[in-house]
Amino acid sequence: MAQMITSNLQKKMLALGETDQLIIKINYLGSQKVNSARENELLPFHFEEIKDSIGSSDDQYIRKIEFAVFQEGKYTIPELEFKVGNEILKTPAYEIEVVNTAKKEDVINDIMSNKEVDLEMADYWELYKFYILAAIAVIALITAIYIIVKYGRRAKSSPKITTNLTLKELEGLKKKKYIENGDFRSFYVELIDISRRFITTQYQLPADVLLTDDLIDAMKQSNTISPESEKTVEEVFLRGDLVKFAKTFPDETTMQKDFADIKTVVEKSAKDIEFENLRKDV
Repeated sequence: MAQMITSNLQKKMLALGETDQLIIKINYLGSQKVNSARENELLPFHFEEIKDSIGSSDDQYIRKIEFAVFQEGKYTIPELEFKVGNEILKTPAYEIEVVNTAKKEDVINDIMSNKEVDLEMADYWELYKFYILAAIAVIALITAIYIIVKYGRRAKSSPKITTNLTLKELEGLKKKKYIENGDFRSFYVELIDISRRFITTQYQLPADVLLTDDLIDAMKQSNTISPESEKTVEEVFLRGDLVKFAKTFPDETTMQKDFADIKTVVEKSAKDIEFENLRKDV
């Protein structure tokens, strides 16, 4: 008999911090191994996994995940992929609504009536002195930063120095052998973190705070990075997002190619910067 996957979500409406449970079963395995995201890494970002237990036998795979959500709103558990042999099995997507039960219209009665009290200057100082001192400290800090930036010596960073430092980070990633061990999630998380820091320093783009789609738009508008490098970064970052949410399972060849392509982008970056400087001079 062919493999059959079923899933069950205990509740589709939760209070803030209330626990829920998702149960996934795969039957008729025929002693085949089930591959999926590692424990506590199956659900998307907003779902705080409390317990992730996996049970398996020759013919059945059971995974029970207890989780909670600590922000109100509507959230979606996407289709989750499980690889059995050469076949990919998917669970249905679930939509969950999280509500703040404290916002219900409860009537609150005061124990005593409010009284008006006349305050003097000393009383106001005691009430607000920490805010005043904090405001003075912030103004002083901003002034100091302005003076340092405008009149202080600005450290000059060389594109070649940034390139060499990033290449060292990539070599450190390679030595961790994530590719050889099949740990594709850790590999893409670190590869993209290294790439974001590199783009932020080398091209002066806020890659460390932008979402992938926004970063791609920013790169195209800046015209600083070559079209080939833009395409490479876009492909690798989009694949990395899919890996983080367990929507794809890249093989060793794909990971090796992505690593080599990002390394090429880093190595070519110095020439990109020099070309951009020449274009500005002209």
